[in-house]
This record gives sequence, structure tokens and C-alpha cells, in this order.
Amino acid sequence: MTYCVGVNLKSGQVFASDSRTNAGVDNVARFAKMRVFCREDDRVIVTMSAGNLSITQNVLSTLELAARNDPQALGLWTATSLFEVARLIGDTVRQVKDRDDKYLRAENVDSSASFIVGGQIKGEKPRLFHVYSEGNCIESSDDTPYMQIGEIKYGKPVFDRIIHRDTSLSDAVKCTIVSFDSTMRSNLSVGAPIDLLVYEKDALRVKIQRRLDENDGYLATIRRDWDKGLLDVFGALPANPWL
Repeated sequence: MTYCVGVNLKSGQVFASDSRTNAGVDNVARFAKMRVFCREDDRVIVTMSAGNLSITQNVLSTLELAARNDPQALGLWTATSLFEVARLIGDTVRQVKDRDDKYLRAENVDSSASFIVGGQIKGEKPRLFHVYSEGNCIESSDDTPYMQIGEIKYGKPVFDRIIHRDTSLSDAVKCTIVSFDSTMRSNLSVGAPIDLLVYEKDALRVKIQRRLDENDGYLATIRRDWDKGLLDVFGALPANPWL
């Protein structure tokens, strides 16, 4: 399993993904789920994936190969909108699954695969999409400015309480790390290192990209202070009047 988050704010975007995959308790490995396609002053496209690793890797490899074979065709480097990119990824998910799905099902292997696609292409505002395993997609909105895929249930409540379109990038990063810490505490299939990218609106280049391992100082600080804050707030809650 995995956990990926994309946040689309007025001031920019935050992306984060874990790097743990597992096929049982004795077969755990690390694979980056985040891919960045950047051509400065033209486009920054960030993809994050969850689900069957072979499907998601094949989808991106197919798109990269197509771009090399025909640089003029509609693709990652020629699309004029993030919507076109999301549609391309969805179409390629269908293509790869059409080829591989029956063989995976014969071995009782789940072929589901989903993506978060975000960033900015010159000429339009930053946008964020969730591409489903069926190939269709939805776009984030002012009411729901974030997308999650993978093991979402433990990390969702903090986003529901804190994130809105006016949230600062700094606060969104803090919220994202708290969300990952909550998820990693409750689900062993999600784990560090965490790949983190912060994109500033209209920058059309990547300025902040980091990998936070288990011993990262900032991750440890957020974890410690969040734990203490929760305990302090819980201790201050009023006692039940009927007990």
C-alpha cells in the first residue's frame, strides 16, 4: 500500500508521497511514487501513484517512450493544459490494463492503479487532478483543494479540519507531515522516506524538493510537538458531567 497527497492552494501546491511497497510482511521494499517532469519557464508536472506498482511504472514509461518516439505528438511535453495530461495518463492506464489485466487476474493479483497529477503549464493556473484506476479523472476545487490516494483514512481528518484554499504553503506542509505521521502510526504498509515537493504559483520551476527519512530532524520535531499538543488538548477537555 502507499499514501500520496496533493494540495492546491492560492499560493501554490504541496505534494508528498511515501516510498514503501509490500507484498506481505516479509517482502517490503522502497520505490519512489513521485515523478517530476519539469521544463523551466514552461511547465512543472508532478505525478504520484498508488496501486499495482508494475501498472503505474508501465504507464509512466509508456508516456515517456511515446514522447521520445514522436516529440510533436500530444504528450507530457506538448500538452497545453494539465487536463490534457490527466486525460493522457487515464488513457494510458486503460491501455496498460487492457494488456496486462487478464494475466494479473489469473494469478489473483490486483491491477488497480491511480494517480495524483498536478503542477502548472504556462498559460494556465496551477491545477490538481485525481486519475482513477478506470482512467477517468476529477479536478480539485475550492471546496476540496486536496487529493489523496492509497491509505487515506488515517491522514484525512487533519486535512478536513485545517486545509482550505487560503492556507499558506508553510501550514500546508505542516499539515501534510502530520497527516503522514498519523498514517504511518496506524498502518505499517506506509512508511518513510517521504518525498516532499513544494511548488510556488507561477514559478514554473521546482525550488523546494526534499526526501524526509525516518531520522529527519523536522519530521521528528513535528511528530513530538503534535503528540504533546494532542495530549495537552485532551487533558484540558471538560470531564463528563454524568460520570
